[in-house]
Amino acid sequence: MSVFEIIRTRRSIRAYEDKPVEEDKLRRVLEAARMAPSAGNRQPWRFIVITDPKVKEAIIEVKERFRPPPPKSAPPAPPRGTPRINPLRTAPIIIVGCAIPSESFPGTDFWKIDVSIALQNLVLAAWELGLGTCWIGVFHEEEELKRVLGLPSEARIVAMVTLGYPAEKKEPVTDRKPLEEIVRYNHW
Repeated sequence: MSVFEIIRTRRSIRAYEDKPVEEDKLRRVLEAARMAPSAGNRQPWRFIVITDPKVKEAIIEVKERFRPPPPKSAPPAPPRGTPRINPLRTAPIIIVGCAIPSESFPGTDFWKIDVSIALQNLVLAAWELGLGTCWIGVFHEEEELKRVLGLPSEARIVAMVTLGYPAEKKEPVTDRKPLEEIVRYNHW
């Protein structure tokens, strides 16, 4: 599969098969993250691979406790009785993308960008290997998650990515704005 085909067809997966991810595939997606570019080649990232059901449950509890109300512009909720799939619950693996800001390029918040680029490499490599992912943001609950995961005070959590074999099929995304709407040349 070409990189453009991977980008075109990759979707956020929320339902996963009850099947473990092989160690060699896990190492390959982590290697893809490790090979990402970073500002000044500082590589301030750390990745925590969560497979322990008790740790996963603690993460889910924190995320649910800190869930903000949906924005007024959010799409309507699914009909009553429709189960909401929580990818943190269904995925066999959660990868927590962290950074040590003091190791980042000085004077900036490049650590956020660096970890995001590394996680995007991981997401694309996973899709090529037949694995699904879902990007999970971390905002208000960062300090509580740091406690649950035993992170040192200087570490920051950028995002989490679920990983596993998809138990759902999704069509490629087609609702993207046209290039003419988002690209400018030389000036705004």
